[in-house]
Amino acid sequence: MENRKGGNWKGGGWLDQGVHDWLRLLKLCAPCCLTTCLEWWCWEILILLTGRLPNAKQAVGVIAIVLNFDYLLFSVMLSLATCASTRVSNELGANQAGRAYRSAYVSLGASTISGCIGALVMVGVRGVWGSLFSHDQGIIKGVKMMMLLMALIEVVNFPLAVCGGIVRGTARPWLGMYANLGGFYFLALPVAVLLAFKAALGLGGLLVGFLIGVVACLILLVVFVVRIDWEVEAEKAQKLASCDVQEVDVKERVNHRTTETVDGAEA
Repeated sequence: MENRKGGNWKGGGWLDQGVHDWLRLLKLCAPCCLTTCLEWWCWEILILLTGRLPNAKQAVGVIAIVLNFDYLLFSVMLSLATCASTRVSNELGANQAGRAYRSAYVSLGASTISGCIGALVMVGVRGVWGSLFSHDQGIIKGVKMMMLLMALIEVVNFPLAVCGGIVRGTARPWLGMYANLGGFYFLALPVAVLLAFKAALGLGGLLVGFLIGVVACLILLVVFVVRIDWEVEAEKAQKLASCDVQEVDVKERVNHRTTETVDGAEA
């Protein structure tokens, strides 16, 4: 009620005051959400495609068990990506181009090491992981084989997630979205279908297709990160921040003058 004057909201109303900021937020968050969702949905499509294989019952059981371990690692890579995005954006906002550069490359290094560790753990437990979910020897053997391919995907997937976090930190979330759209849907899925069904490679063909798509996504984003001019990005961040401050100052002055005018008229 403190923001109301004579039954009306000051400064044109709460919707008018916040709609501009909400639109800017949506422009940033929508590509960020789609980046993660596009990748996640593609893996769900993989499960649907697995159901079309000749030995569908066994293949679906194998991929479900393998992806259960992948989901454990996904929480780690998502955390690394979020940390990289936050750190890079904060350093650019503070006009610390050198620190932003170091944060980006330290994050990439950490993600590469984490991906290798995750892959080694996956290879190490592949002999017992399947038996935790099933007593079917065919499924257990399939899990043991497919986790080798999935381990290769994890080595690439970790730095891919962090590269996505870095591009979000530079206020370019759309780049990660387009990379995932092209790499997963225009490359990984078609190649996976060809290898699995035309070349009769089965579930292994599906995973090889996804490995090719993930590698393509990583190459696109790494090329962008390597070509970043961090000094220019820091300057852009300062300009955006100064524009925000100027907009806030103008709005406050207009609201203040409007309030004074209304108070003077009532007096």
